[in-house]
Amino acid sequence: MSPYAAGRRRVHRSVAAVVPLAVAAALLSARSADASAPAAQAEVVGTATLRDVPLGAFSNGLLPGTVADDRGVDLGGIGSDIYPAGRKGEFWTVTDRGPNGQIKVNGSKRRTFPVPGFDPAIVRIKVTGDTVRVLRAVPITTSSGKPVTGLPNQAGRDEAPYSYDARTALSYDPNGLDTEGVVRAADGSFWLVDEYGPSLVHVSARGEVLTRYVPRGLGLTGADYPVVEALPSVLLHRKVNRGFEGLAQLPGGDLVMALQSPLSLPDTGAGEASLTTRLLRFSPKRKAVTAEYAYRFDPVGVVDPGEDDTSELKISSVVAVGGDRLLVEERTDRAARLQVVRLDRKADILGGRWDDDTTSPSLEQLADPAASGVPVLAKRLAVDLGTVAGVPGKIEGVARVDHDTLALINDNDFGMTDGAGAFDAQGRLVDSGIETKVVHVRLPRGI
Repeated sequence: MSPYAAGRRRVHRSVAAVVPLAVAAALLSARSADASAPAAQAEVVGTATLRDVPLGAFSNGLLPGTVADDRGVDLGGIGSDIYPAGRKGEFWTVTDRGPNGQIKVNGSKRRTFPVPGFDPAIVRIKVTGDTVRVLRAVPITTSSGKPVTGLPNQAGRDEAPYSYDARTALSYDPNGLDTEGVVRAADGSFWLVDEYGPSLVHVSARGEVLTRYVPRGLGLTGADYPVVEALPSVLLHRKVNRGFEGLAQLPGGDLVMALQSPLSLPDTGAGEASLTTRLLRFSPKRKAVTAEYAYRFDPVGVVDPGEDDTSELKISSVVAVGGDRLLVEERTDRAARLQVVRLDRKADILGGRWDDDTTSPSLEQLADPAASGVPVLAKRLAVDLGTVAGVPGKIEGVARVDHDTLALINDNDFGMTDGAGAFDAQGRLVDSGIETKVVHVRLPRGI
């Protein structure tokens, strides 16, 4: 058997006239001292790095024969999300679709898949000191036990796949998943989200896809597992490669999915300029979406000082923090801020005019949705990770360890970069040197 397999409310008190002057003076002195003292800062309290594991050995140890040539790529990409595994220092993580990049050919970008046989996997890790070890991995498979692969599904909707050098076209795969968020249900099964559909995917404890929930009207055929059109059809307007990325499990078992970016509604330009994306609530018991919420990004220069391209904003992680409260990560590849929001029932827009793709202007086109009567979710900044020394770039996974501590994980993109220089003349990876890291951050005031 493979070593990877097995299957604050603030209370304000005033100084009344009856308080002795000496006591009042002491109180005022204390307040002045507090005001002049430096504010407590979030800080990194631990950093661990994933050990090198050849991707071919990892994949073939799970499903023999899936990877013929890993082109010198090591296991990476497990930073797509992180979820507590119930034991100290242990977490569930999930890979994305595998090594991929972009190369320009005749002025057009082509999406490359250097290891097309790679099968996305759910990976259990343990953080010990400065090291991250793989304890177990669960390959994601079809109903017949075959790898789902990370290849795109549909021509004309997804980017066309190419070989590592962008010279040879590869086949689409209706089973393919670009897996992102992960949570584990009480029965041991897993829920994942996917960027292609976008989809919500229910996976057994052994990794078999039980059901893939997709938008109505997607028309995905040929998949070797059940595909159910149960999500709002407006999601068909998701930006290419920007479907669902964040996933949270609420205390009662409901799931919350976050669209990584605003919908391209009515067109790409509107989506690129928009600050409004959407969260959806899904009931596993009812097997249906039960609520939808408008979420408003901060301006890109607030999230990432110096960045002026609004389309760089993304939600990569959502974390349940009690009741109907969530921690939402707004990020670019260089910076991230975590916001606390509450899923107010009065903010539900499901099935209304904003789910009608003929509504004009669309939700995404509104410069101030609240002024147009849209109940945008209120939010409060919990921490600006861009100001915390030691936090790597491209944080995609966030987990709550305790009241004061978060575990963060970055997506290292399997050490790949874009462009023809990603591989040498022999077709071997020229590694970026970016490692997968799990960073623990302590918040002075908790969440």
